[in-house]
Amino acid sequence: MSQPPQQGGPGEPEGFGAPFEPQPGVYGAPVPPRNQPRPDPYGQPPQPPYGYPQPPTVPYGHPGSPPASPPDGTGGGRSRGRVAVLVAAVLAGVLVIGTGVWFAVGGDDADDGKPVAKESGASKKPGPEVTPAEGADELNKGREDGEAKVRWVEKNGVDLPQGGARVYGPWVTGDIVAKAMYRTASGRSAEDGTRKWSLRLPADVCAAPTLPSPDGKVVIGLRADTSDGAPCDRLQMIDLTTGKAGWTATVERTGMQDGLSHIVMAINGDVVTVGRTTLTDAYRISDGKHLWGTLPGTCQPYGLTSGDIALAAFDCRKRPSDDDVGDEEVRRIDPATGRTVWTYKVKKGWKVDRFYSVDPPVVSLRQGELNEKWAIALLNPDGTYRAQPVPGKESFEVRCGEPGENLDDCIGAAADSDTLYLATKPAAGADGELTNSVVAFDLSTGKARWKVPAPPAQTLHPMRVENGQVLLYLTPPPVKAGNGGGIMALGPQGGALRPVLRHPASAATAVTGLFEPTVRFVGGRSLIASGYITAETDEEETDLRTMIAFGD
Repeated sequence: MSQPPQQGGPGEPEGFGAPFEPQPGVYGAPVPPRNQPRPDPYGQPPQPPYGYPQPPTVPYGHPGSPPASPPDGTGGGRSRGRVAVLVAAVLAGVLVIGTGVWFAVGGDDADDGKPVAKESGASKKPGPEVTPAEGADELNKGREDGEAKVRWVEKNGVDLPQGGARVYGPWVTGDIVAKAMYRTASGRSAEDGTRKWSLRLPADVCAAPTLPSPDGKVVIGLRADTSDGAPCDRLQMIDLTTGKAGWTATVERTGMQDGLSHIVMAINGDVVTVGRTTLTDAYRISDGKHLWGTLPGTCQPYGLTSGDIALAAFDCRKRPSDDDVGDEEVRRIDPATGRTVWTYKVKKGWKVDRFYSVDPPVVSLRQGELNEKWAIALLNPDGTYRAQPVPGKESFEVRCGEPGENLDDCIGAAADSDTLYLATKPAAGADGELTNSVVAFDLSTGKARWKVPAPPAQTLHPMRVENGQVLLYLTPPPVKAGNGGGIMALGPQGGALRPVLRHPASAATAVTGLFEPTVRFVGGRSLIASGYITAETDEEETDLRTMIAFGD
């Protein structure tokens, strides 16, 4: 495939990600499916997640697809209804990088008529109390030599509103694993899962950064109050090591686009940014000082990446009210000042979708009213165009969060200085079960170097590159026993998969019971946590496993 300049017209409609030979041009390919939708609050059962057999369905971004969540992120109504099917249709391999939490002292919220989060002992019909260690002992029965232990298990224990709630996190900082859900934030011991702190939240958590600060702090977004449709405009800092709340602030949201858009949050060192359709605001985490807002010129950032390097997606519309897609740019910026370090101009009509890597920069781009075309741009460290992956006959799938949410929460792609690793789209193997492969691309040429298949009935998902090896999450098979999946590694030349941490087969069913899970691998131990929690009844909901920790 020919390599295009940084700017110019789009390529042919066939291209990267399509299951056929690509045509010349970097931009232009059918969009791969996004994450499967959460349970429909109006009673439709959820679709089985990737890595499992799926009924015929139209993926997100195509005509006839299920509607995405409304801009306020609530997912519509809150009828608990017929969602019990989700327990059997859960995801055992989505890797995302976590999110965040807010805390403030508040009243009991009883006067608004909505359910209030509470511990299982206060729920209507609580199940028997199970400690993290007891939950681990149950899953370790039948564990075989060479398999890691289940160290601890967290159960939900919270009575949620009808329709359930999204989980933000987990964040691992020191010996603390922290998360937030609905109106509660909590921290557990990474060692044994015991509760270290718990905070009551006055309203629903609505946005959060992918990563905490290096010193274990996070700033999260919360709705203004508990009323329906309340804006996501409150900020609060939390010290995750102690559970203590710090400063608060209110983000001014003006105009229809700003008021309806999702919040995209990121943390870079001592700076947190709050992006939305029309602009971004930056605050100093240590003291809450507002650092910058609207930047000079017509181009404004609407989302950044967390971590050591701040990559930002910029919209260069002539007016904030323009309906058409304006010219977009990728910039590396100084998060403390908003100053531009370098700029990559995206082709007209294309928009920044996600960042698969920040060092080196790997950018996912979309085009079309329904995001039906997809492209990947490989950039040099200075932001100049480098190459584009040449897919051949492979079809690829990178899983990210909901449209409009954080730009750095994807799974299925990882990169180092010279190689990009991508997961192929799962397809039925010889046994009829879904499986996939990982393909390595040369960053300088975009050509494929090698391809390594996952074991039958399992799927592989690149997480990150560490010490010259790509770390991958291997899902457990959906039905067959004898393999619990775990963390695997591949060297620069591919070859055979090397086990880094084998999850016990005895815990496979519990892992597949975690819906939209987040996977962490820190300090030789892994952690899998549900990204969304809901069930048919209060009893089932409070008894759900929500987090499982593995390690020796």
